[in-house]
Formats: sequence, structure tokens, C-alpha cells
Amino acid sequence: MTVDTATLDAERDRIRDAHLKPLAERPASTARGLHHTALVSSDVERTVRFYQDVLGFPLTELIENRDYPGSSHFFFDIGNGNLVAFFDFPGLDVGPYAEVLGGLHHLAISVEPERWSELVARLEEAGVEHEVHSGVSVYFRDPDGARIELISDPLGEMYGHQVL
Repeated sequence: MTVDTATLDAERDRIRDAHLKPLAERPASTARGLHHTALVSSDVERTVRFYQDVLGFPLTELIENRDYPGSSHFFFDIGNGNLVAFFDFPGLDVGPYAEVLGGLHHLAISVEPERWSELVARLEEAGVEHEVHSGVSVYFRDPDGARIELISDPLGEMYGHQVL
């Protein structure tokens, strides 16, 4: 399948021109921020060990999921008041993680550049398969297969461009 990148670039330009307002004209968001992103865990303790012990994201709470009796809902601090959360669903076969159209492609978490190098080394020490891109991003899968990116670009910046 051949992709006509010139046509795609023109469409991106058209959408940008039609919808992207200059910063001075942009209204404030109606949201306060991302409260948490919730992923699925097939093994609570394995997930805690990975996110807390390998990635260094402190576990902040472990409670029962109000929507599914017996299920856990647990949270990790990823900085700046942001959380990544998980559910487990005991007795429910949710199947393996799958990237699907309309589904989660990856979760990108910003880390300080000096911490980024340390975390890449920790992934290596833990035997986690990973791929480094452009010297600022490392991609890997968590124990349940979700794709995670650790990026050393600051919050609100991507590839040297301000996106916020």
C-alpha cells in the first residue's frame, strides 16, 4: 500500500489552519487536568513491582474498584499530581492487551533527562525489552503488554516544538 504523503501533509495543514488558534487567542481548557489513566492488570503485585520497583513510580493507593466487586483499583504517582491507575478483574477473562483502532496506542510519561538514562538502565537490568528512539524516547511493554514511552522532552514539548 502506497501512502500519498503530500496529500496527507496538505490535509494536516488544512486542519491546522482551520482549527489551531494562536496561543493568545486560545481559550482556557474546561478541564483541570488528567486525573488518571486506567489500564488493566492481570496480576496486582506483579504490576506494583514493575511500576514502583523498576520505573520508580510510587504506589499511592490500593482500594476496591466500586464498579466490580472484588476488583482492585490502584494508583501510581507519575509526577505533577498525575496518576496512572490499574484495575484487575478477578474471575473475568479480559484477554490479552491489544492495540486496536480507537484504543490506547501508548502512554507517554515525561521524565527528567538524567532520570531517563537511569530508567533505560533499569529496564535493561530488569530484562525488559525496549527500543530507544532519537535519544529521548524509550518504548517498552508493561507486564500485561501495554506500550509505555518514557520521554525526556519536557511537559508541553514534543520534538523541540511547543505543543502546550
